[in-house]
Amino acid sequence: MAETIIIGICVLLLVSYFFDITTRFSKVPSVILLLLTGWFLNQISGLFDFIIPNLNSLLPILGTVGLILIVLDGSLELELNRSKKSLIKKTIIVALIPVLIIGIGFATYLHLEWGFPFKQSLENIIPFCIISSAIAIPSSINLSASKREFVIYESSLSDILGVIFFNFATFGTAITLSSVMVFTWQFFLMLIISVVASLILAFLLGKIDHHIKYGPIIILTILIYEISKIYHLPALIFILFFGLVLGNIDEMKHLKILKSFRFTKMNREVKHFKDVVVEATFIVRSIFFLVFGFVIQTEDIINPDSLVWSISILFFVYLIRFLMLKFAKMEMSPLLLIAPRGLITILLFLAISPDQKIPFINQSVIVQVIIISTLIMMIGVLFSNKESKKVEQTTS
Repeated sequence: MAETIIIGICVLLLVSYFFDITTRFSKVPSVILLLLTGWFLNQISGLFDFIIPNLNSLLPILGTVGLILIVLDGSLELELNRSKKSLIKKTIIVALIPVLIIGIGFATYLHLEWGFPFKQSLENIIPFCIISSAIAIPSSINLSASKREFVIYESSLSDILGVIFFNFATFGTAITLSSVMVFTWQFFLMLIISVVASLILAFLLGKIDHHIKYGPIIILTILIYEISKIYHLPALIFILFFGLVLGNIDEMKHLKILKSFRFTKMNREVKHFKDVVVEATFIVRSIFFLVFGFVIQTEDIINPDSLVWSISILFFVYLIRFLMLKFAKMEMSPLLLIAPRGLITILLFLAISPDQKIPFINQSVIVQVIIISTLIMMIGVLFSNKESKKVEQTTS
């Protein structure tokens, strides 16, 4: 039995790797193929009466580790220097304001029209407000350098800012002035912890000469994140800060505390660390979406009652996105359509306590929003590539 499971996992990860490679040519996002593979395996196991244990309990664990690795991977790619100042401003606006408008707008509607408490409504709607960097970044591989850079910054910041907003929404029993003050204090406390922990981890990465060094750094990162969560601190700030410190280590040469650093060696270590994070992210992300695809029920995909909510949410997502891109003076094609929902949407939905969940905003809505938004993104990328080829042909 053990041999069969190991062989099965290896084959599925190789299949996921094949999906990742062929995305460049097929333009089909690998997450769609992974979800379909997981769902197909579920159907096959049912036909042949294979006994597979309940995998739902694995999703929060895989999702949390995946979230940490994805945000770390994304923040390692963010360059903080004067040349990026305009881009960072634009991406912060386009990433943050839609989360606030859609979250507060829908929460207000659910509160006034359906009678749910505003805080509960906010908890349930925020997961749908966040762009999935795990899907958006790999799918932007064929875009121009400037558009791809925008997608990397925007989706990474959307993940981070969205999760912080969710942490605020779920903090305490009600949204009051005192809860805002306490959350603000915890936010700044987490910033201090992040600065200290990030510098210590960066120091260890540069100083450890043992042949095993990247694994312990990732483990310590996850450990600090989980301990911070136990004390209800916005732990994702630490992941963001740590990634920014390593990704922009050259910008810190002037700091006295880092005078003993050998920056040539440090840059080499950071490059190797990035490679390890990318590989680990691929494995965890692949397993997560395969498992999620496996636990999806067919009725979740074709549920007409949920479809009304799914389409309504996505309509406002793209409407607000259109207005924000217009305001930021960004090119619409294909950026307007690159707003997929994914891993973080699922993870935050699972983090809502059962007594706080709104019945009609359920797993079916999650599944439909993820699939539809990913298919819309796929169409946008396909048409963008065709337009690029036409432009190249006319100019040549």
